[in-house]
This record gives sequence, C-alpha cells and structure tokens, in this order.
Amino acid sequence: MANSNNAFERRRDRVRRSIKKVANGRPRLSVFRSSKQIYAQIIDDANGHTIVAASTIEKDLKGTLKTGADTAAAAAVGKLVAERAKAAGVKEVVFDRGGYVYHGRVKALADAAREGGLEF
Repeated sequence: MANSNNAFERRRDRVRRSIKKVANGRPRLSVFRSSKQIYAQIIDDANGHTIVAASTIEKDLKGTLKTGADTAAAAAVGKLVAERAKAAGVKEVVFDRGGYVYHGRVKALADAAREGGLEF
C-alpha cells in the first residue's frame, strides 16, 4: 500500500511540474476524486486562492444524482464548474488531473468542462 501511495505522489508531482511550465499565468482546474465523491476547483496559483469550486456534495447536485461516484456525477460537476468559471470571467485554464489517470470520471469531468466553455 505504501508503494502505491508513493507512486501516486510521484505521478502527482510530475503532473504539477509540467503544469507549472505551461501555465503562463492561467488558473489551474484541479480534480480530487474519492471513492464516493468528486471535487473540482479552479485555483489562481499566482495569488494562492480558489476562484470557483464544485463538487457532488452540494445540495443542488446531490438531489439529482444517483451517486457521487460515477461518470454522470463527474460530468455534472464539470458542467457546473465551467458555468461558475464563465460567470467569474475565467475562460482558459490548465487541467490538473493530480495523480489520477485521465480515464473514467476524470475524463468525464474534463469533457463536460470543455463542453461548458472552458478551454484547456
């Protein structure tokens, strides 16, 4: 178990390093995926604060979703974070998948955010 956690941390750090190189001042769309929920937030690293956030634990999403741990829930969160970002004036972001593989729920969230109007 410790080895898989270390591999996750190495992968996350490698992704973060590459994001810092290509960000050019764009905010970062960060994804956190647990076994039961999924969270997304757009972070301004220059100022060190969160611009917008969305997750499956919010009341308006929680009632409409069957579960917080499937691709439909991830797509709903992606769409919601894109709507909130457009309202806050954010159009371009850099996608931070953390240490997660770009597949399944992470990919569904990213695709829904793109359809919602975010560019990355």
